[in-house]
Amino acid sequence: MATKRQTEIAKALRNLTPMIPFNEAEDVKRLAAQPHLRSLPPPVSVWLSLVAHIRHVHTDYDELMDDGYDRDAARHFVMDDINAVLERWQATRLLDGTETDANLPDPVEGEDGDASPPGRSTAPGAGRGRSRRS
Repeated sequence: MATKRQTEIAKALRNLTPMIPFNEAEDVKRLAAQPHLRSLPPPVSVWLSLVAHIRHVHTDYDELMDDGYDRDAARHFVMDDINAVLERWQATRLLDGTETDANLPDPVEGEDGDASPPGRSTAPGAGRGRSRRS
């Protein structure tokens, strides 16, 4: 049986991205339910988790970071790729470049700062993003 928070997370995700594939939705819900996000309202934890999931699974973000780009530059370069996935999933919200989450927890990195997302190398769609590097 789902907890009240799990139910609220599922509802927030369904409202935000009605066409998200089931397996991707399960991954996002798992990220949004992490203990270090518990103090955030469900819609906020879902948004952060959704964007982090797409960033790490559907873009070249991790490769950019490995190549020495700083976090802000890497995020800038993958913003269009993230928005493309959000549009495919019929999201009701897109990244606009003015958002900052510097003071919010990163769902993928977690509390301990471990930047290795689970399943990074085997995730479906990994490396499908387009790099903005010149």
